[in-house]
Amino acid sequence: MAEGAERGEGGGSAQERAYRRGFRQKNKRDDYALDLFAEARAKLADDPDRVGRILTELSRLYNPLSNGPLVDLDTCGRIMALLSDGRAGEAGVLLEERYRRYAPIDDVEREGPRA
Repeated sequence: MAEGAERGEGGGSAQERAYRRGFRQKNKRDDYALDLFAEARAKLADDPDRVGRILTELSRLYNPLSNGPLVDLDTCGRIMALLSDGRAGEAGVLLEERYRRYAPIDDVEREGPRA
């Protein structure tokens, strides 16, 4: 194993990164679900099969803010239907809505400090 991988650096799937981290949830950057959301966003246009597997995983994870799964099964189905119709932009909007329910952020954090 490479030296960087032993320290938990570098790529790999969200599951591999979470395993290497040991699920330490010190802050949002260490959150497995956030890694899954980011990977799903990146794969929306070119890998719907992977997005489907990610959505399945997100549907198994609990969101205490909404007292339910991070992505409910109806939303998973709607996202996959949009992707099969070639409407990745609309699927991305639905995914973003579920992300914001789980990890709401304010405009300053999203856009960074203003000069």
